[in-house]
Amino acid sequence: QVQLVESGGGLVQPGGSLRLSCHASGFSLDSVAMGWFRQAPGKEREGVSCIVMSDGNTYYADFAEGRFTTSRDNGKSEVYLQMNSLKPEDTAVYYCATCRAQGIRGHIFVYPTPPDFSSWGQGTQVAVSS
Repeated sequence: QVQLVESGGGLVQPGGSLRLSCHASGFSLDSVAMGWFRQAPGKEREGVSCIVMSDGNTYYADFAEGRFTTSRDNGKSEVYLQMNSLKPEDTAVYYCATCRAQGIRGHIFVYPTPPDFSSWGQGTQVAVSS
């Protein structure tokens, strides 16, 4: 069955960096896009980034552009999120899932796909605080 395992979170000071990893199993990544999502306390889950596994094309939400970089290793069935210049507002639980990206009025939005995606992993906690 589909299984997603996120790791790499932790406590970091503002301005610091973290690299998250997501290992996927139970399905082929060849024809999907993999995304990162996050959910802060009291807020809805939001899309962070999306990478097309076949060609490496990447898409970022506005708040992630220029600070976060997603990458992939198809051989390992893994995707990564390098987060730099972290801010307290980046504090959240980060998850990976299959994704799609949509441009609306010049802004990129990342959504899980299918919309009722249910195979969420346990996530990895990122806390940015001094």
